[in-house]
Amino acid sequence: MPGPSAELVQQLYRTPPDRFVAARDAAVAEARRAGDPTTARELARLRRPTVAAWLVNLLAIRRPELVADLVHLADALRAAQRELRGPRLRELSAQRRAVVGALVAEVRKLAAAEPEAPPAGRLPLAEVEATLNAALSDAEVAEQVRTGRLLRSASYAGFGEVPRPQLRLVTGDEEEPEAQRPARRPGAQREGREAAPDRAGERAAQAERAAQRAARAERARRRRALDRELDRARADQQRADDELTEATGQERDGAAVLDGIETELAELERRRAVAEQDLSRAKLVRRAAERAVTVARRRSGEVEAAVEALAAEEGDADAGGGAAD
Repeated sequence: MPGPSAELVQQLYRTPPDRFVAARDAAVAEARRAGDPTTARELARLRRPTVAAWLVNLLAIRRPELVADLVHLADALRAAQRELRGPRLRELSAQRRAVVGALVAEVRKLAAAEPEAPPAGRLPLAEVEATLNAALSDAEVAEQVRTGRLLRSASYAGFGEVPRPQLRLVTGDEEEPEAQRPARRPGAQREGREAAPDRAGERAAQAERAAQRAARAERARRRRALDRELDRARADQQRADDELTEATGQERDGAAVLDGIETELAELERRRAVAEQDLSRAKLVRRAAERAVTVARRRSGEVEAAVEALAAEEGDADAGGGAAD
C-alpha cells in the first residue's frame, strides 16, 4: 500500500489543533474500513501540532511561494556566512528582517480568514517569527517549514549558521610537496644538513607567529561582526522600548478617556433615575388631580340639579298663590 496521500496529510495539518486528533482518527478509521492498514498506521503516527506550528503549516500550505522565497533566502544567507562575505551578509540580513515581517503579516491574514483560529490578540506571532528566523539558520527547520508538517515552534538565538560551518584557515606556511622543492646543489648537502635544524626552528616560529596573527585577525573579525550585531540588537531594543513607551502612553490615555466616559455615564444614570422618580411623582399627582376634577364635576352637577329643582318648586309655589288671589 502506498500510504496516505500528500493531499490528505496537508488537509490534516491545516486543520486547527483542537480538531486535529478527531480528524486524524476519522481518517484512520476510514483507511481501516477501506482495507488499507498501512495508511491507517501511518496516519495514526501523525502528531498534533501546536498553535504556532499550525500557523506556520497554514502559511506553507496556503502560500507555498512565500515559503519557497524564505528557503532560497536561507540558502543565500548560509552561503554568505560560509564565504564570510560581509557586505552581502548585511544585505541579506536586512532582506531577512523584511521577509520575516511580511510572512508574519501574511500569517495574521490567514488566521483572520480561519473561523476557528484564536482571536488576533491571542495569536502566538512571536513564536511564529522565532520559527521563521530559525528556518533561516537551520536547514532541517527550513525543510519542516517548507513541507508544512511542523509540530512545534523553533527558535535560534545564536550567531551564524546551524550547524556552524567548519572554516579552514590557510596560513601559507604549509610544507611544499617534494616534487616542487628546488633541487639542492650536490656540494651543499652537508651544509643543508647543518642548517636544517635552524631553518626548521625558524619555519616553526614563523608558522606560530602566522597562526597567532591569523587567530588575532579571526578574533577581530568576529568581534566586529558581534559588535555590529550588538548595535543592531540595541537599535531594535531601543525601537521596541520606544514603541512600548508610546503604546503604554496610548493605553493610559485610553484608560483615562474610558474612565471619564464611565463617570459621565454614571452621572447620566443617576440623573435618569432622579428624572424617572420625578416623572413617577408627577404622574401620581396628575392622577390625583384627575380624580379630584371628576369628583368636583360630579358634585357640581349634583348642586346644579338641586338648584334647578328648588327653582322649579319656587315657580310652582308662586303660580299657586296667584290663582288663589
